[in-house]
Amino acid sequence: MVQTIDADTIQRRIVELQVEHRDLDQIIDMLTAQPGFDQLQIRRLKKRKLQIKDAITLLQIQLEPDIPA
Repeated sequence: MVQTIDADTIQRRIVELQVEHRDLDQIIDMLTAQPGFDQLQIRRLKKRKLQIKDAITLLQIQLEPDIPA
């Protein structure tokens, strides 16, 4: 049996991910402003940021009702 997740839970998760995405953006900005910043660390943070964006998009799709063709 597949358990359905209610819209409130999905919306809460979207907000959590948006906060994390925004935090990563600020961290990346701070790190790149420093001389001699770690390129590998920045790449990893940017990759995580993209993963979060994808997760947000997938959750938003779950909230949208199916539109008949």
